[in-house]
Amino acid sequence: MKLAKFLKKAYSVLNRLDLVLPAEQGETDWRALAYRWQSIGRKGVLESLPNPHTFPLDRLAAVGSQTERLKRNTEQFLAGRPANNVLMSGARGTGKSSLVKALLHEYADKGLRLIEVDKSDLVSLPALLTLLAQRPEKFIVFCDDLSFESGDETYKALKTTLDGGLSQRCSNVLVYATSNRRHLMPEYMDENGGTTGIRGEIHQKEAVEEKLSLSDRFGLWLSFYPFDQNDYLQAVQNWLADFGVEYDETAQKAALQWAQMRGNRSGRSAWQFACDWAGRLPEERVV
Repeated sequence: MKLAKFLKKAYSVLNRLDLVLPAEQGETDWRALAYRWQSIGRKGVLESLPNPHTFPLDRLAAVGSQTERLKRNTEQFLAGRPANNVLMSGARGTGKSSLVKALLHEYADKGLRLIEVDKSDLVSLPALLTLLAQRPEKFIVFCDDLSFESGDETYKALKTTLDGGLSQRCSNVLVYATSNRRHLMPEYMDENGGTTGIRGEIHQKEAVEEKLSLSDRFGLWLSFYPFDQNDYLQAVQNWLADFGVEYDETAQKAALQWAQMRGNRSGRSAWQFACDWAGRLPEERVV
C-alpha cells in the first residue's frame, strides 16, 4: 500500500514537472527558417518555428534610413564580409522588432536564419553559439525588448557573446537587439552628480562606465523616433494593402480616430487599426 501511494505521488510530481520543463532536446530541424532558444541549466533547446511571423520590408513606414543601414549590414554579413551587431532603440511601436522580422522575408533564400532568445535565456548563449558554429547558415540572434534592472547579472553572458571573450566571435552569428532604453540599463540622476554621487560610490565614473559598456559592444546603433501624422497614415495604408483592403477617406478618418483614442501614433497602432478595419464586414466600415 505504501509503495503504491508513493508511486502515485511520484507520478503526480513528474506530471507537473513535465508542464514546466522544456521538451527534451532531439535532433534540430535545420530546414526551418526561424527558431526559439530555451535554456536548460547552462545548455538549452533550439526549437524550430514552422510558421514565423514575417512580411515584406515595404510594409514598414517611416523607417527608411534605418532599413537601409540594417540591410547593408545584413548583406555584408551574408556575403561573408565584416558586419556589426546591432542595437535598435527608441520610441515604442515604431518598427524595431518588425524590421528584424522582415529581414527574414527578404533574405531567407540567401541563407539567413533567425533565432529568438528571451532575456531570461541569455545565460546559456555560449551553448547556443557552440551549436551554431559548425553550421553553414547565417544566424541572427534576436533579443527583443531587451533591458536589465539593477543587480541583474544575465547581461554578462551577452557581453561575452558580443565581444567573443577569449574565444573568437562566431563568424556566422550576429546579435540584433531592440530596446526602449538607449543604454539597456536604468540610469539615475545621482550618477551624474559629480565624483561620488549621493550614495558615496568611491569610483562613481567606473560604475557608470560598467553600465555603458554593454551598449558600446554593439557596433551599429539605430535610433527610432515617434511617428507624425503622415508617418502613421502611411503605415495604415501599407498594412491595409497587406490585407487587400482599400485605403479611402473613410478609412483615413477612422484611423485618425483610432490613434486619438489610443493616445499615440505609431506603427503598432497602425497595425492594430488595420487588423480591426480589415476584420470588419464592408457595411461595418463606417466612422
